[in-house]
Amino acid sequence: MTALKKYARLEATGLWRASPDAQRREVIVSIGDATLVISDLKDQALTHWSLAAVERANPGKTPAIFHPDGDPSETVELPENEGEMIEAIETLRRAIEKSRPRPGRVRWMGVLASVMLVGWLAVFWLPGALQDHTLGVVPEVKRVEIGRALLKRIERVSGPVCSDTGGLAALALLSSRLQAGRLAVLPDMAQDSLHLPGDLILLDRGVLEDFEEPDVAAGYIVTELSRRDASDPLRDLLNVAGLRENFRLLTTGVLSEAALDAYAEHLMTAPATKPDLAAQLARFERAALRSTPYAYARDITGETTLSLIEGDPMNGKLTEPLISDANWLRLQAICGS
Repeated sequence: MTALKKYARLEATGLWRASPDAQRREVIVSIGDATLVISDLKDQALTHWSLAAVERANPGKTPAIFHPDGDPSETVELPENEGEMIEAIETLRRAIEKSRPRPGRVRWMGVLASVMLVGWLAVFWLPGALQDHTLGVVPEVKRVEIGRALLKRIERVSGPVCSDTGGLAALALLSSRLQAGRLAVLPDMAQDSLHLPGDLILLDRGVLEDFEEPDVAAGYIVTELSRRDASDPLRDLLNVAGLRENFRLLTTGVLSEAALDAYAEHLMTAPATKPDLAAQLARFERAALRSTPYAYARDITGETTLSLIEGDPMNGKLTEPLISDANWLRLQAICGS
């Protein structure tokens, strides 16, 4: 998007609040690659918001208050003297909004054309071809929306996402170090880790609190990344939801509540798929991360994870700490007491 390049170096000072009961703190707001980056005064990223999902709580008023779509509890305020950044965000929001399909005659013609196309595919191609077509046209913003909807359902069982401010900042640092995208920690998840559409990886608090070093939690993250590399998370969802939901998503852009409920339950109860060992170890090597701590965390005897121990790409090599000890302690306390 041309507008993104125009504002690539723009920065502004604002006030960020992670939740309604959290203290506001001064931050630097900048525009990244399709994201709004919120950093502390030491230039350490606190959070990233997708530009496609940024909403303004008080249009036309100052200080301008922005929040992620669907989550007005987290806000950033930009004062009147940061008018250039406010206008930049509004310009990008308008550009994204214009790119979205509009209701009306053109939309109905598009829906009709999609229905005809789907009918032809259903007759002459295998269901896999229909699924491939759907995955090819679903935009990233829709994947993020689906991932967020699944997370809300998982939270009903696991409890709400852990949101200690210091812990979130440390989590952002770990995500940046591993190039893992969006991470979230849940207090009582049935699985150690999960990945959802929209580049979202979930961790149970136990993988942070039950171990003395961050390499174990990082191992769970890297392993989820290797699973995500092997199979598109949205494809996994459609495989479980079936052909009807595939058709619904392609023609209407939404999945039924029942399908989302069923898939969230599936994620929480189905055994995790075993990643390809070579791909998994390649991910560890790319992250310059030891696989041995993760292997012993999975099996204290090492018997069932011997291949991860013997194949450790960092064996005999010096590795840099993932995060500082202070940030590791903050991360372990992300869910509070």
